[in-house]
Amino acid sequence: MLEFQNVTKTYGDVVAVDNVSLKIEDGEFFSLLGSSGCGKTTLLRIAAGFEAPDAGRVLLNGQDITDLPPNQRSVNTVFQNYALFPHLTVWENIAFGLKVKKHKSSFIKREVEKVMELIQMEDHAQKYPTQLSGGQKQRVAIARALVNQPAVLLLDEPLSALDLKLRQKMLMEIDLIHDEFGIIFLFVTHDQSEAMAVSDRIAVMHAAKLEQLGTPIELYEAPKSSFVAAFIGDTNFIDGKVIEKISGDYSSLQLELVDQQVQCFNDKKLKIGELVHLSIRPEKIHIAREKPVSSTKINLLHGEVEDYVYKGDHTKYWVRVNEFRFAVLQPNSRFLLDGKPIEWGEEVYIWWHADDGYMLERYSEVDTMLTELPSEEIGEADNPTEEEESE
Repeated sequence: MLEFQNVTKTYGDVVAVDNVSLKIEDGEFFSLLGSSGCGKTTLLRIAAGFEAPDAGRVLLNGQDITDLPPNQRSVNTVFQNYALFPHLTVWENIAFGLKVKKHKSSFIKREVEKVMELIQMEDHAQKYPTQLSGGQKQRVAIARALVNQPAVLLLDEPLSALDLKLRQKMLMEIDLIHDEFGIIFLFVTHDQSEAMAVSDRIAVMHAAKLEQLGTPIELYEAPKSSFVAAFIGDTNFIDGKVIEKISGDYSSLQLELVDQQVQCFNDKKLKIGELVHLSIRPEKIHIAREKPVSSTKINLLHGEVEDYVYKGDHTKYWVRVNEFRFAVLQPNSRFLLDGKPIEWGEEVYIWWHADDGYMLERYSEVDTMLTELPSEEIGEADNPTEEEESE
């Protein structure tokens, strides 16, 4: 188990990590997720021994490793730029760490060949890094780290230098390698889709603090804050106020820009009169020309299609209801050539179940962030800039 106990790190007046505590269990694929400057890479560097915390401790399998130098920790790191030795072949790069530890040549040969077979690089053993593609370099960097049989593998934005399709392919390969070795993988990324695809658990970081820790399903379906709801995936945020309690744990909300009342499950026990963000994922909202049959716990609104984008597997609509613009995602699971799809300017009904909306407290900082983002971009990860990659 890798454990951070109340870890804090500052650089002058800047707080990079602010009193972060978390435990990563043996064999977990664990991700640190957040935007540039949130503290995730600093936390990884503290785990590796490249940075010392100003306060707090780091434990590995119960042993305090906070003051140990990097070479005395059972922790290896794969960097963004791979950091391969250009004058060494693939075989020599992978064997380097074992040679430094003065293992016998027979042991080195056996271990290197084992990991080379795992990463499917046997035919490239005598090539140099300059002769490899980006994906091949990444595999060699991972193999060089794993051949030393560490307890923890740290991956610092390892996919940022690759194009989209190669990133997706390599992400699945990293997941398969993790399954083979069964050790802790601590994966740092700004891309929520990457973290969601492979992680057992994710720690979302924001402004140097741990915002929420949970499984991908917990973070997406039950965010604890407006920031997490906005950062993980796409969502509609509507300002409202709790006006009454209805049956069970459900409450009625008055939506400000929509100027209508809706029902929502009130798991946070927010009281009458409290201001809230109502978060509704676009795929939870249904859309049709005809008014659906009414049912209990269904919120039904009438509006007009302002825009739509056909994306093959789904169509995304933007529907204006009074002063609010809803994003609605309709899967194209069945398409009829003689059927007429909903188009711009049509009047439509949209609806969602009360269980599919999520009530969150309002946060002034998040309110500001949301007003700066177009609704269709909320929660969608951008590619890093050159400046962010250098950081």
